[in-house]
Amino acid sequence: MGRDTEKTKRLLLDSAREEFAQYGIAGARVNRIADNAGVNKERIYGHFGSKENLFNAVLAEAMAELRHTVRPGEGPVGEYVGRVFDYHSENPALLRLLMFEALHYGDRLADGDSRRAEWYRDASGSLADSTGFTESESRQLLLTLIGLGAWPNAMPQLARLALGSPSGEDEERGSLRSFLVAFAERATGS
Repeated sequence: MGRDTEKTKRLLLDSAREEFAQYGIAGARVNRIADNAGVNKERIYGHFGSKENLFNAVLAEAMAELRHTVRPGEGPVGEYVGRVFDYHSENPALLRLLMFEALHYGDRLADGDSRRAEWYRDASGSLADSTGFTESESRQLLLTLIGLGAWPNAMPQLARLALGSPSGEDEERGSLRSFLVAFAERATGS
């Protein structure tokens, strides 16, 4: 029984990630999630209770993946920006999920999960330790570095307009990544 339950949950989470990344919380449909997962929609309610709770589970899982991959304070500041850029280039769903969270909940967290806030506090603390910036400056630095690495992936149309070429081309993306890394290092004196 446990294996089938976990398999069903996994199918629902995978299907929901695609659905929420494409349509957001308000536009996502539990029927489509269930159909794409190949399960009865009642399994969504049985496992997660509601569409919002399913979104929270999808977002929590996506954030956990980010936390394990992108680690501030490890190595030069510029390389952190590079890791943020690479992560979001390879995993565009997370930025979309975060944008839909902001559209739906404003500045509140969808899940109220204190682990996310704690991770960002730890991340800014790691930056403070590695850069010598104050605690307040490190929080501002973290937001700025995330923005540098994430923005071109969050707004590919603006990247294309600003760069004057398709932002998806490997050579252009590599050049942009190199620029962002170097820029962050120069800006922070790293």
